[in-house]
Amino acid sequence: MPVPLDYVVAALVTLLVVVDPIGLTPAFLGVTAGLPRHARRQVAIRASLIAFAILTGAALAGDWLLRTLSISLPAFRIAGGLLLFSIASEMAFGVRIARQSETAGKAVEEHVRDIAAFPLAIPLMAGPGAITATVLLAGRASGDPLRLGVLIAIIATVMASCLLVFSFAAQVERLLGRTGNTVLSRLLGVLLAAMAVQFVVDGVKALIAG
Repeated sequence: MPVPLDYVVAALVTLLVVVDPIGLTPAFLGVTAGLPRHARRQVAIRASLIAFAILTGAALAGDWLLRTLSISLPAFRIAGGLLLFSIASEMAFGVRIARQSETAGKAVEEHVRDIAAFPLAIPLMAGPGAITATVLLAGRASGDPLRLGVLIAIIATVMASCLLVFSFAAQVERLLGRTGNTVLSRLLGVLLAAMAVQFVVDGVKALIAG
């Protein structure tokens, strides 16, 4: 039985809107400030792969896993918000840039792995909203292997679009210059802090309402 076109369109549009690859570009610039070009590309690739794995896992077993561990999505949103706030505070006060400038060799590779997993892959690329959307779309598949396969292919497409957008981040950084990058990092720190607080607020509201 063929997959309905409306399911494909709904899944693609929903995940593109929720993940918002273009909207993630400023955050990518902020958290990778000070990294060389090859390291930034490694971050983009690793983050995309990690986010793909997370969302694929959510599609296949997300609802079952959360129920088994008794973890609610509001609780997940609150935890993600608190962790994101710690990163945002470092960006706002310039701690992250100073630490990056002192990093070299193996430490750079470790830093690449760290920021690719958090905050890029989660909660920015594969955050509570994307995980929720994926779980709901998987529910609409009603266990149909073909629909689940299409959903996973759509997840891969969205992550590939993120990688493509991140690939042009270096050009944006060159246009801004060193001063512009410093100012942008501070502003993004404030914006990420606001996003983190909103994650927490939404999680608390959902817990109270539920």
